Amino acid sequence: MTATLQPAVRAELDTLASPGQDVPEWIWRNGALVPWEQATIHVNAVGHASVAAVFEGIKAYLAADGERLLLFRLDEHLDRLRQSARICRLSLPYGREELRTAVLEVVRANGYRTDAYIRPWAFPTGIIREQMVPAGTECEVVVDTWPFRSGLNKERGCRAAVSSWLRVSDASTPPRVKAFSNYHNGRLALMEARENGHDWPILLNERHKVAEGPGACIALVRGGTVITPSLTSGVLESITRATALELLNDLGVPVVEREVDRSELYLADEVFFMGTAWEILPVTTVDGLRVGDGTPGPVTRRLEAAYTRLVRGESRAHPDWLTEVRP
Repeated sequence: MTATLQPAVRAELDTLASPGQDVPEWIWRNGALVPWEQATIHVNAVGHASVAAVFEGIKAYLAADGERLLLFRLDEHLDRLRQSARICRLSLPYGREELRTAVLEVVRANGYRTDAYIRPWAFPTGIIREQMVPAGTECEVVVDTWPFRSGLNKERGCRAAVSSWLRVSDASTPPRVKAFSNYHNGRLALMEARENGHDWPILLNERHKVAEGPGACIALVRGGTVITPSLTSGVLESITRATALELLNDLGVPVVEREVDRSELYLADEVFFMGTAWEILPVTTVDGLRVGDGTPGPVTRRLEAAYTRLVRGESRAHPDWLTEVRP
C-alpha cells in the first residue's frame, strides 16, 4: 500500500516551522532578551524591508536521556546566515560568536524540555520607504524560538509532483541565499501541488533539471547509489543535505552529486527530501507514479535512523555538530 500523508500528518508538516500560538516567553532582539509580547515593530516597518530579510532555521533536539537539548550544527547555520547577509548586501551587526551567545541565551531563558526550533533572522531596521532596500542597510537581528514535533522514525511518506514553476536561479535570485523572499517561489509550487492532489512539489531549474523542493533538498536512489542534484543546480547550500551525504558516506552508501533529469525520478528505487524542517522525508509517489513499492526504502530508512541517533546524542559520530544546552 502506498504511504501518503493523511490530513493530520500533512497538518503536522505544515506547522513544523510555524510558531502558531505556541509562543515563547522570551525573544532575543538586538543584544538583549525581550518579553515576547514586547518584541514589536510598527506596521510600516514591514513591507519593502521584508524583501531583503534573511534567516536561519536551527533545531534543538531533546537528547535521548531527556536531560539536555542538543543544538544541531549551530555554527554552520550562523555562518550561512552571515553569508546570506553578505550576498544581500545587508550590514549584520553581530559576529558568529555574538550570535551563538544570543541563541544559547534565549534557549536557556525559555527553559525548553522538548524539541525546539530556533530562527535567527535579520531585517533592515526602521521604516524603509525605498522600493529597493539600499546596500549596506543596518539590520535588526532577532532570535525567535518555539517547540516543534519531530517527524523522525514515524511512518510517513509524501506524494510529490513536479511543478510547472521553475526554481529561482543564481542569475536572478540566488537560491543559495536563505532569504524570506526566495520562499515565495516554493509557496507557489506548493499551492499548485496541493490543488492537484499531491502533498509536496519538486521544482526544476532553468535548464529543466531537478533542483529541490520548497525548503528541502532532494535525492533519489538507483541501484544502491544515492544521487542528488549538485549545488550548482539551483539549490540552497543545505546543511541537512551536507549532513546526509556525510552520514551516507559513514554507512558505506555511494553518493553522486550531478545534474538529475526529471525522468530519473520515475525510475528511482527511492526518493527522499532532506531539510531542517522536514528532516528525512520519504517520497512515495512522483507525479502519481509509485516510487519503489510505495513505502520508505532501505537506504532512506538507514539514513533516517543514523540521523535520529545523531541528533538525539545516541551516536558518537560527529560530536562537533552538537551544542549542548541544559535547561
